[in-house]
Amino acid sequence: MARLSRSAAALRILGDDLDPAELTAVLGKEPDRFERKGDTIALPKQGFRTASTGSWKINASRMEPGNLDAQVAQILQGTTDNLGVWQDLCRRFDVHLFCGLFLSDENEGFCISPETMRLLGARGIAVDFDIYAAGKE
Repeated sequence: MARLSRSAAALRILGDDLDPAELTAVLGKEPDRFERKGDTIALPKQGFRTASTGSWKINASRMEPGNLDAQVAQILQGTTDNLGVWQDLCRRFDVHLFCGLFLSDENEGFCISPETMRLLGARGIAVDFDIYAAGKE
């Protein structure tokens, strides 16, 4: 099995009554991006959208070749180790790790270490995978 070509990862916390300042305070780390439900968000090209829910996000650096273990470590670095805080957030909000997996060949794969699975599981963080396959020529 060939190694994963590229990977992207982001911790996403979503919820209608999400207060970004509260999350920053309890997690101990500034997000890369946040919005409150109802915020008006400027779109990159033109126009605006209204945030349908609150969000608080930390992005990891994209990795080539893919390395989800390193990305999870980067995201969690500097956040609280207090599992009670994480459990409370997971009870109140949708907390998940988005993983974008980019394949450049038909048979690529990856492994997530037991330590990374333990870190995510103990915090109650779900993992979402989006897999982008290589195009056919």
